[in-house]
Amino acid sequence: MSEPVLFAKQGHVATVTLNKHETRNAISEDEMVDAIVDICQRINADQSVRAVILTGAGSAFSSGGNVKDMQDKVGMFAGTATEIRDGYRRGIQRIPLAVDALEVPIIAAVNGAAIGAGCDLAMMCDMRIASEKAFFAESFVKVGLIPGDGGAWFLPRVIGQARANEMSFTGEPIGAETALAWGMVSEVVAVDELLAAAMKLAQRVAVNPPHALRMTKRLLKEGNHASLASLLEASASLQAVAHKTRDHAEAVDAIIAKRTPHFTGE
Repeated sequence: MSEPVLFAKQGHVATVTLNKHETRNAISEDEMVDAIVDICQRINADQSVRAVILTGAGSAFSSGGNVKDMQDKVGMFAGTATEIRDGYRRGIQRIPLAVDALEVPIIAAVNGAAIGAGCDLAMMCDMRIASEKAFFAESFVKVGLIPGDGGAWFLPRVIGQARANEMSFTGEPIGAETALAWGMVSEVVAVDELLAAAMKLAQRVAVNPPHALRMTKRLLKEGNHASLASLLEASASLQAVAHKTRDHAEAVDAIIAKRTPHFTGE
């Protein structure tokens, strides 16, 4: 049996690939949930990682929930209403918490269909690049369900409330060019250029000091819910830490000397 998620590292960039061809990379099974959560924790513990690319093997990014399991009432879709509620909390809802807790920037390289929870998984990422064949559908309503994985929180923050409402209430897909026009993705490229484009963006991120990257991401996350006064206080504290890092001194020295800096994460 193939690994549900593949992990590779090139320099300071980690690539995470959903690898369940038979379900079009559905993310509702326990083994997939466990694998994604474990890799997020692994990345946070690895100070050498400065950026992450998330993509799907095969033609789909992720089909979200396994519809066959819904029909058969198995896995996370089995049991009483109370059991299903607990199953969501112990299962797929661990993914948004784990991805949101990632300390380094993560880029979704959306190669194909991103449907339901798969669409939401892409929205959990900090940046998104799509292939020409990618499409996105917040399609829970089409199967008589609601976004149970946090999509109602992530999607409006990416594309705004009105467009999130349209996608959620109609369940209809949007193509890559519409996603680009709506600000859902920052770039659309040919299928065979997707990973190279994602790696290029990841490397533009990864050239920067790792502690500054992680603290910047934390501030951006805090800005989603903190007051201005609270965010300024957190910014002052983290800035004081940043000023005392060797990487800050190296960056300043390199600018003055007009040379390329070398950051060590110290």
